[in-house]
Amino acid sequence: MKLRTFLTTAVAAAAALAFSAPTMAQTYKNEYRMSLVLGTAFPWGKGGDLWANKVRERTNGRINIKLYPGVSLIQGDQTREFSALRQGVIDMAVGSTINWSPQVKQLNLFSLPFLMPDYAAADALTQGPVGKSLFQTLEKAGVVPLAWGENGYREISNSKHAIKTPADLKGMKIRVVGSPLFLDTFTALGANPTQMSWADAQPAMASSAVDGQENPMSVYMAAKLYSVAQKHVTMWGYINDPLIFVVNKDIWNSWTPADREIVKQAAIDAGKEEIALARKGMVEPGKPLLKEVASHGVTVTELTPAERDAFVKATRPVVEKWKGQIGAELVNLAEKSIAERKQ
Repeated sequence: MKLRTFLTTAVAAAAALAFSAPTMAQTYKNEYRMSLVLGTAFPWGKGGDLWANKVRERTNGRINIKLYPGVSLIQGDQTREFSALRQGVIDMAVGSTINWSPQVKQLNLFSLPFLMPDYAAADALTQGPVGKSLFQTLEKAGVVPLAWGENGYREISNSKHAIKTPADLKGMKIRVVGSPLFLDTFTALGANPTQMSWADAQPAMASSAVDGQENPMSVYMAAKLYSVAQKHVTMWGYINDPLIFVVNKDIWNSWTPADREIVKQAAIDAGKEEIALARKGMVEPGKPLLKEVASHGVTVTELTPAERDAFVKATRPVVEKWKGQIGAELVNLAEKSIAERKQ
């Protein structure tokens, strides 16, 4: 009887072991889905590509990542990306603070007009206490943030005339992303803001359905917006759009601690490289990217401090309105970090 019990137990243990080993192995997917708004022709998409390649190499192929640019996993609706990431429709993403701000109100901080006057100001936020606070907020919202990237300072272009004063924007149809803060900002400047996805924006510019748009110069050039009548560009640096390298929480928990550390460090390394790509041509002496833009027959306007200040004053009520929604404590911390930044 004892022998029979022993054999039964041994067989059951062997069976359990046989079933558990494959189950453990199956916690890793053959392929992970990374969502991106822009493809690899843009610094944003290149950042995702760099991250995926580093992870693949450093995990010896245990974690393979496929890129899905154009937010194709959610039918091109970039404002749904964060919800889809939290729900597990998306495994990983390099996402925009603008696009995720409808779900995480604190991310609207980066869209406050004229908050960050230079790259040092942007770095003071993402790499300081503000960045840490926002990562904690994202963790509470159900995702795992790992590193910062950058889409860049958003400059304004249009097909009509040079923009030097808020009055120059009066009545102009400007394509904006689906964020109420953007509507408030451009309404305050006298423009007619029109929400549409990036996929719809270029045809709208080509057909003159909209007069202008605002985006980083790296996006302007990669998308060849000068070919869709955007012949006037004003460098006003009204907001900077940081990117965040993020993993779905369940996916993160399915990996070993060692692999999590590899994925995180790969994100940090890719983020640094991506930021350098996003700023290329804008931080070197003479800003060579602007010379390249002008070579396509584009009028590039650089505002004087006094001209820029007129836009700052015109949008100040927007800042005051949104300060409470974002969190006054966070906005105050951001302003303090910027004031104390190293130039």
